[in-house]
Amino acid sequence: MVILPAPLVLIKVAPLIVVVGAVSGNAAEAGNLPAVSFLEAASYLNGHPQASSPLDEQPFLVDALNRLQRLPEWESTAVIITYDDSGGWYDHVMPPLISQSNTHLDALTGSGTCGITSAGAYQGRCGYGPRMPLLVISPWSKVNFVDHGITDQSSILRFIEDNWKLGRIGDQSFDERAGSLLNLFDLDFRRSPATKLLLDPATGQPVEEPQEK
Repeated sequence: MVILPAPLVLIKVAPLIVVVGAVSGNAAEAGNLPAVSFLEAASYLNGHPQASSPLDEQPFLVDALNRLQRLPEWESTAVIITYDDSGGWYDHVMPPLISQSNTHLDALTGSGTCGITSAGAYQGRCGYGPRMPLLVISPWSKVNFVDHGITDQSSILRFIEDNWKLGRIGDQSFDERAGSLLNLFDLDFRRSPATKLLLDPATGQPVEEPQEK
């Protein structure tokens, strides 16, 4: 089932270095926005404790979102913002254990406290881990909506697989059991799309788009 006909941009604010793809530069403005792009902030912009802060993270996110909203492709684009780890912050809610493991190498719960794996299952993948934010920004995302369903990072992969009819990875990959992101969207194309919201990168306040002369 095709969900969105055009670009998906994944913004991962995380303490890693590699940029897999980008909308910076002239490619997007020239109409060459890839079907799926990955953006990753530099360490000083990723909001991670010690190396950065939420105020450092803000310009990175706002600049990317403002630029995307000015593209003609925005009408069929979805942006997913997520994080690669919890940054070490404590979470008072224990996540559901959907992947058992009984090796001493599991950092989440320790040896002997994450159930018993079935024969042939991979070890060392006790989870889910601590909760993390996941936001969907799109003309077709639900407005002022919080989804209480259980999803994980591989839910993003599943969304890509379903949208472009790629199939599952297999070999016990987590995309097989990942929760769907579809509840975050309102794909009734008869309705008017959600309005754009451009922000000031320094203050985070809404700004009006300059009128063309």
